[in-house]
Amino acid sequence: MKYNFDEIIPRRGTGSLKWDACPDPDVLPFWVADMDFITASPIREALVKRAQHGIYGYASIPDAYYEAVTGWFASRHGWKIDREWIIPVTGVIPALSAVIGTYMPHGGKVLVQSPAYNHFFISLEQNGCEAVSAELIRVGNTYRMDFDALEEKASDPDISLMILCNPQNPVGRVWSRDELRRVGEICLRHGVTVVSDEIHCELAAPCYAYAPFATVGEDIARNAIICVSPTKPFNMAGVKIANIIIPDPDIRERVRKVVEQREISGPGPFGIDALTAAYSEGGAEWLDELNVYISDNYEYMREYIAKYLPAFPIMKLEGTYLVWMDCSALEMESAALEEALKSEARIWLNAGTMYGPGGEGYMRWNIACPRTVLEEGLHRFRAFVEKKSGVR
Repeated sequence: MKYNFDEIIPRRGTGSLKWDACPDPDVLPFWVADMDFITASPIREALVKRAQHGIYGYASIPDAYYEAVTGWFASRHGWKIDREWIIPVTGVIPALSAVIGTYMPHGGKVLVQSPAYNHFFISLEQNGCEAVSAELIRVGNTYRMDFDALEEKASDPDISLMILCNPQNPVGRVWSRDELRRVGEICLRHGVTVVSDEIHCELAAPCYAYAPFATVGEDIARNAIICVSPTKPFNMAGVKIANIIIPDPDIRERVRKVVEQREISGPGPFGIDALTAAYSEGGAEWLDELNVYISDNYEYMREYIAKYLPAFPIMKLEGTYLVWMDCSALEMESAALEEALKSEARIWLNAGTMYGPGGEGYMRWNIACPRTVLEEGLHRFRAFVEKKSGVR
């Protein structure tokens, strides 16, 4: 590989949420979704160049920005995006919140598929909304959508919005075009608009292909709101930049008004330059190597679990760098297990309950770290399990 993802970059004491949130310096963090890898060199160079200019005023968005977005998705994912569809914003979560506010200004019901990214539930609560879940169904070491439940929930006349996660966090699915098409058709039948969080779209394992939700049918695209950002895949979550992509002009103008009211438009110069650099040939090369490394990390973890911890199966990782582990063998509530692992094993995982219905008994691992760190984390987890219950 050209890039050294095995390199350990010290982050403790740098103001890192991932590493500094826990006061115990011996705790290894596998929780919040950022990576421990230096980002692609074109991004670093672009940010250094901007910093050296010395003036960081308000920024206008240049043509190069829109060309980078449209060119990237056309060449990488076969999705032809018109420039006018793009609404630049400061982040995907603010974007989701604005969309929720557009459709549910006075609160109400919003359809989700749990277990799902915890900030969906936070954004819904902050907008006075209720999450109505069509739970995903576990089948062996993976999950599938419950289309019957989805149809039933979507038929509720009080539901006009669904939040989709594509690829799915935390269960690691990269939804197929057929699955996405069925979601789109159900929502069309019942007048439910789909907002799709596709922030992990670049993080597909080898042999899996991400399909933009807006590419599975023209009618479906006209009923879709897509949220994307390079921040997760290029490890620059602290650089605030994202895009809402909306093909339908009427929906787009409705959302744009709320975006402006909530003052989340107008990203700064660092975000603009970082995105433009990420969506470049050099960014693509780095990303391809990253996905291979993450896949290799997953294979190492899968083999380790099979050999030493077969009572703790992990789900197949098709996309993201987040591994969903069944910890029900310990017979502990997930929240209690999270705290016990921090205090006794000195590792920090996310409790499954934070991802809504269907999350109890599970824990989420972030494996976007050097292999040696993952190895140590697994050794600590194994020692904890053996001490607690003798489960092998």
